[in-house]
Amino acid sequence: MKLTRRLWLHGALVPALATLGALVVAGQLFRVDLERALDHALLAQAAVESVSLFDGPGQKVHLHMAVSPLVEQVRPFAPQGYLYQADGRLVMRYPPVPEGAPEEPPRVPDSRDGKPVLVTEVSADGNRWREVMVNVRSPQGERYGLRLLASLGQVDRSVESYFRLAFSMAAVMGVVLLGVQTTLARRMARRLEAITLNLGRLREGDLVSPTQVDPGKDEIGQLSSALAEATARVRGAREAQERLVADAAHELRTPLALMRTTMDLALRRERSPEELRASLREARAEVDRLAVLAGSLLDMASARRGSWDRKKGDLREVLAQAVEGARAEAERRGMLVHLEAPARTEAWFDAGSVRQAVDNLLSNALKFSPAGGEIHVRLTMEGGRNRVAVTDTGPGIPATEREAVFEPFHRVADAEGQPGAGLGLAIVREVAVRHGGRAYVDLTEGRGARVVLELPSVPRAEG
Repeated sequence: MKLTRRLWLHGALVPALATLGALVVAGQLFRVDLERALDHALLAQAAVESVSLFDGPGQKVHLHMAVSPLVEQVRPFAPQGYLYQADGRLVMRYPPVPEGAPEEPPRVPDSRDGKPVLVTEVSADGNRWREVMVNVRSPQGERYGLRLLASLGQVDRSVESYFRLAFSMAAVMGVVLLGVQTTLARRMARRLEAITLNLGRLREGDLVSPTQVDPGKDEIGQLSSALAEATARVRGAREAQERLVADAAHELRTPLALMRTTMDLALRRERSPEELRASLREARAEVDRLAVLAGSLLDMASARRGSWDRKKGDLREVLAQAVEGARAEAERRGMLVHLEAPARTEAWFDAGSVRQAVDNLLSNALKFSPAGGEIHVRLTMEGGRNRVAVTDTGPGIPATEREAVFEPFHRVADAEGQPGAGLGLAIVREVAVRHGGRAYVDLTEGRGARVVLELPSVPRAEG
């Protein structure tokens, strides 16, 4: 079932039918209430007449309705009154019997005194009447039957008027609801069509076409915004992957070309054993370079997959292990590595990936710091985040490249000729992002650079 029909059904037809059913039930309750009010009026009239039937001159029997000064005003709705003797003969009635009307059949009062009896009768012309019969005794002990009769026509007309008005209002409400739901359905269908179009483009792999963002603030608008954000992330991830593949291919091409050139030269003519060994050493150096590049690419892929085991642990212990592992290389180069950290810093993190990120920061610092320099690793807590800052005494990072250094295979001008694949800081940022943190260059002026790795201190779902 399409959305428009579903909204018609659940937003217009079902409420209209439910309202109609409620109005029918309310009409029946209204009828019962009106009939009950009529019964109360009849009983009240019967009570008045029964105690005053014999208060005339000489205790002559009479009906007060017939002698009321308001008889003409109340005639259209006043009840009819009948008084019968013990043998069932009609003594008097109000109003008088019209000429040509059939005589009222005799009604014998009940010989037993009891409660008033209320019944509903239907006349020959189809009109409904409500009747109350009361047994009354005269001061001399004679039995009489007092019968009051009120038409239910006014009740029926009131209920019919109620139903006409209620059904008219229900019909108008149904038409209004139908119009409102039609408008909403069409508007919602257009909004959902835009989301469906975006999803279709994603399914076909089209990440170039612009994503339409719904301006609404409701759930559909939030879904559209989330879809646009997800599309932007997928587009960015694909572009990053394409750049990574292109850069990796470029990086692989250079050592492969050098290896091929070396082998071609070695095979062009007869070579002495020393020349062949030299060619093999050159090829071996390029193989080592390829191995380093392949290892860095694997590390980058592992960081992006983010399949880590995040546990609560001591971040200081990981930093201490990384610093201890870097001190051997630092001593060989005549440098010192210092660690400044609290006694214990608990956080939720993957120890392996964080250790790899810190190792990369220390490797960069060792690579660019001169002999006799110092490297400082400092761990602090700021704003609910653990801040790992690695500061070196090298040439620093130009301010214009403080973001570019985190791109795969990017190298600053001073890094030309330095070993490495240019993926160290890219892995650092990937580890930070997958933990819900960030990595950035904090110091770029003067001698030295300070690169910061921030990690949240609370657990974060994988994203």
